[in-house]
Amino acid sequence: MSDTPAPTMPAVGYRASLPIDHPDSLLDLDLPVPRPGPRDLLVRVEAVAVNPVDYKVRQNADPGEEPRVLGWDASGTVVGVGADVELFEVGDEVFYAGALDRPGANSRFHTVDERLVGRKPATLTHAEAAALPLTSLTAWEGLFERLGLRAGGVEQEGTLLVTAAAGGVGSVVTQLARALTGLTVIGTASRPETVEFARRMGAHHVVDHRQPLVGQLAEAAPGGVDHVFGTVGTDRNLAAYAEVLNPFGGIVAVDDFDTLDIGLLKAKSIAFHWEFMFTRSMFHTRDQLMQHRILNEVARLVDAGVLTTTATADLGPVNAANLREAHRILEAGTAVGKLTLSGF
Repeated sequence: MSDTPAPTMPAVGYRASLPIDHPDSLLDLDLPVPRPGPRDLLVRVEAVAVNPVDYKVRQNADPGEEPRVLGWDASGTVVGVGADVELFEVGDEVFYAGALDRPGANSRFHTVDERLVGRKPATLTHAEAAALPLTSLTAWEGLFERLGLRAGGVEQEGTLLVTAAAGGVGSVVTQLARALTGLTVIGTASRPETVEFARRMGAHHVVDHRQPLVGQLAEAAPGGVDHVFGTVGTDRNLAAYAEVLNPFGGIVAVDDFDTLDIGLLKAKSIAFHWEFMFTRSMFHTRDQLMQHRILNEVARLVDAGVLTTTATADLGPVNAANLREAHRILEAGTAVGKLTLSGF
């Protein structure tokens, strides 16, 4: 039996749910390098991005002093493969969001099921690529699977309302809808920099989500709204949606809330959908491979110049101090696009 110690790696995690201004809310750790399972890739992580799911897990899932690693957006290079891997080889550059019920990617090496992984866009840096997986999967599934729009169906007419169109998810929804459908895209934003970013992402019109929506939407979309992609405020805006949506319209929501009066939607036969991009990995659905295909299509569209990264700021190496700053910005609700970290 070998006495050689198991290899370790730098990582960032937490041992207790603490406010982000607490110095122990996120910690620099030294953890064993994971071993890939049969369908897993072992990835050397080059860059990560930060999402609201990171701070929500940190706030609400106390690991009981056992270190838990967050991070569900990564770009890197495959350095090992499981025995049953078919889609990738050592040396491939990849990007992915991974699975919520496995350790996150805020570590130098990370294991992930190959069916959840796409080939990194060749025209992007690792940081630029890391900004895209979670939001692209959420946007694609919400638009084309939940709402039933057709990717590439530029003959589709109607109006799509996207809340927080300068946010991580909203900015990709706006790009996909503008590029792959014929819909008029109305984004919401409230600050000059977010209004400008939403327009740059492709919004035809931008309305202020801090002001009543009905009057603004009547002016921007006199024919009514056909689809809503709700990233924030779905519960408080539902009455407005019920008023402005046309009969047989649809809402897809990704935000969190306790109650929703969906009876408001009955008269117009408005459909309500949830979108949670971790559903496939969490329940090991038979179609997990769809996320591989979606990410590969996103990479193709990026390399073709149809889509662009939504990365807006890189905060430096992956360490506890920089990740605490990223969480702080996201919790304050002041981020534009996506925050990334590069290297270790």
